[in-house]
Amino acid sequence: MRPGEYYNGRVIALQDDLKLLTKKRTMLAWLRFAVVTGIIACCYFFLPFGLLFCIIPGILLLFLFTRLIFADLNNKSLIEHTKKLLTVNENELKALSHNYYHFAEGREYIPKEHFYANDLDIFGHASLYQYINRTGSEMGSGSLAAWLSIPAETETILKRQEAIKELVKQSAWRQELQAYGLAKRIKLETTTRLQNWFADDNRFINNKFWLSIRYLIPAVIITVLVLNIADVLNNYARNYCLLASALLALYISKKVTPLHQQVSKMTEELEVLSDSINLIEKMHFTSPFLKDLQNEFVQQNAKASTQINTLKKILERLDLRFNFVVFIPLDILLQWDLQQVMALEKWKQQNQKHVMQWFTALGEMEAINSLATLSFNHPEWCFPVLKEDHFFIEGKEIGHPLIQAEKCVNNPLKIDHNGQLMLVTGSNMAGKSTYLRSIGVNTVLAMAGAPVCARYFCLSPVQVISSMRIADNLEENTSTFYAELKKLKTIIEKVNSNEKVFILLDEILRGTNSLDRHTGSAALIKQLIKHHAACIIATHDVELAKMKNEYPENILNYHFDVQVSNEELYFDYQLKEGVCTSLNASILMKKIGIEL
Repeated sequence: MRPGEYYNGRVIALQDDLKLLTKKRTMLAWLRFAVVTGIIACCYFFLPFGLLFCIIPGILLLFLFTRLIFADLNNKSLIEHTKKLLTVNENELKALSHNYYHFAEGREYIPKEHFYANDLDIFGHASLYQYINRTGSEMGSGSLAAWLSIPAETETILKRQEAIKELVKQSAWRQELQAYGLAKRIKLETTTRLQNWFADDNRFINNKFWLSIRYLIPAVIITVLVLNIADVLNNYARNYCLLASALLALYISKKVTPLHQQVSKMTEELEVLSDSINLIEKMHFTSPFLKDLQNEFVQQNAKASTQINTLKKILERLDLRFNFVVFIPLDILLQWDLQQVMALEKWKQQNQKHVMQWFTALGEMEAINSLATLSFNHPEWCFPVLKEDHFFIEGKEIGHPLIQAEKCVNNPLKIDHNGQLMLVTGSNMAGKSTYLRSIGVNTVLAMAGAPVCARYFCLSPVQVISSMRIADNLEENTSTFYAELKKLKTIIEKVNSNEKVFILLDEILRGTNSLDRHTGSAALIKQLIKHHAACIIATHDVELAKMKNEYPENILNYHFDVQVSNEELYFDYQLKEGVCTSLNASILMKKIGIEL
């Protein structure tokens, strides 16, 4: 089934489910009303026959009313979850139409300096990250950003590829994980607060005094109340005991308040975390990558989702401190704060070694889920073949992932040994820069373990490094030319160190005069050839192409050209062998009014 057909089918099915759940909500509301009416009727009709005749049916109806409330709460959760699933599918339909701007841009991951991120639009508006991102948590967003920023090892790439292929077949499961992520975004701030709590010493559970009074004080207070009701103990004794318990509760409360401030208001995020992890735990995976992530959630036969849910319930009970009407009686009678802080510290002792890896594993699962959705949305894309010999890259029908398929012109690529340098000449707007970015972006995807926008793609594992979009920096008092020199210096250092890099250069030394630019560019090309570097250079300087006469085995000349008819320009954006001979700058200048 094509992606569009699948998403449209899911939207229709989910809309039908939502209608049924809405009808069920209305029905449950009427049933609750009927039960309340029944309770009132029982009191009215049966009370004259005796209290017992009123109490028994009243208790039964009250039990039924409670069950209806829980059923309504469960139905409400299903409605919210179904709405999230509907949003997921509607968003994917938009993405298939190339409207993906509602997804997070990842601006926070834009690096000040990076080997390729700024040149290849990896982060920010209309970026590769925004196109791919389907993560729900900040950990997931961070994992995906790291995968797109740092090339993975060969073994990791192959494991991710296998995991993606498995998840592509599990579309319903993938959408469930996305829907949970939409319910509440899990933030890194939550992990920081938990880490700070873990770093603090336990103040109660290791103290014998608090352990001894944990159950003693509540037992005494309840005994006093029972004896007072039975008229064995007078009201004065009762009140003194309650006052003593209240003062102790106040003392404990002051000690508990800093801890509560650390861990409070996390219950919604913990619920999402628990639901997401539970979904992962129940799934049967076969690929090593997914099984390894799943195993992160099982420690000593205890499921992480159960432990997270336990923590959530403890925090919910501790958050009753915000409701004074309920909290004050509970704290006086049962030393509520003490009971919950004891439970918290016990949970901490049992789980603090594993909690952070749960967040990390969920983040990686969301990241791989995003890449699987990318693969599902583009069944015509291929998974790269990795070749260990450095350097080799070959692609057929390579396109740019961020250009709509109907507008994208695909092109080939082949560099089959070290020291082979590809020179791409061409006129303005003919497609040189787009070609370089297509190669760069697909190489980044390949090194992340993702499918690529090509019919066939084979490459050696490599670090992409580019110099394409250079800008000055007024804050650092850096000119465009100097900024480019800094980037080229980095490239040269890596080349001289014989690092495995794949270099993409667009218009070298554009910030200086034409003579210096040609001299410097020719010298750089010679140095790259000398050190057996793998490189593609796009340039207007067709004179550089003549260097093939000096280095026939090292330089590959290709070009993009333009057809001119009646002073109108026609581009086919097709890569061709040889050197560009057509120029269009003079025509463009005439069109804006320059008299030549």
